[in-house]
Order: sequence, then C-alpha cells, then structure tokens
Amino acid sequence: MNALSQAHRAYSAASAPTRTTRGTEYEAIARITTRIRTAEAKGAPGFAALADALSDNRKLWTIFAIDVADKGNALPPELKARILYLAEFTNHYTSKVLARQATSEPLLEINTAILRGLRGGT
Repeated sequence: MNALSQAHRAYSAASAPTRTTRGTEYEAIARITTRIRTAEAKGAPGFAALADALSDNRKLWTIFAIDVADKGNALPPELKARILYLAEFTNHYTSKVLARQATSEPLLEINTAILRGLRGGT
C-alpha cells in the first residue's frame, strides 16, 4: 500500500456525510419498518423474522420514551406526551402481534407517520 492510497483511506471516512439525530432516527425507523413489512408479507414462514423486527421496534420506542422522559429534553410537553403514548401503545400492541392476535399494520402506520414527520412531510 503506497502513501497515496493510505492517505485516501484515512481521509475518506472524514469526508462521509455527517448524520443528524433526526437523520439517524429516520434511518433506524425506516429499516425496522421495512423489516416488519417484509416479514409480515411472508406470512407464517416469516414469523421469526417478524418477531425479531418487532423486538427491535419495541427497543427503539423504549429508547424514544427514555429520551423524551429526560428532564433535559427540549421537545414541547405535548409532543413528549404523544411520543410516550406511542411508545406505550407500541409495547402493548407488539405483545398482541407476537401472540398472533393482531397484525402489525397499526405499528407500521405509526412508524410511517413518524417517518413523514421526521422528513418534514405530511
């Protein structure tokens, strides 16, 4: 490896775009939402993948709840309350999906709505 290729490798990481918190949240929700949708479309054979994606979705919403419950969180109180409600709903409803008593559609709708909000769309 010559000096030019070493320099290129060393600085290529620095030239990667910096992600914002909003962008990171968007990417995480989008990936999990895609995994849920793909697994659910497979029906019974996709249940293990669905359970895994739902577990990650539940963890993500738990992280959101912990973040908005922090006293240092600057979001408006009404938005914090809505996020906490959605986290609680997601946790409860995920149990129904895992028990095969419901589909994941409401969870997908919630995530999609959050994605639109993070993107700034309607």
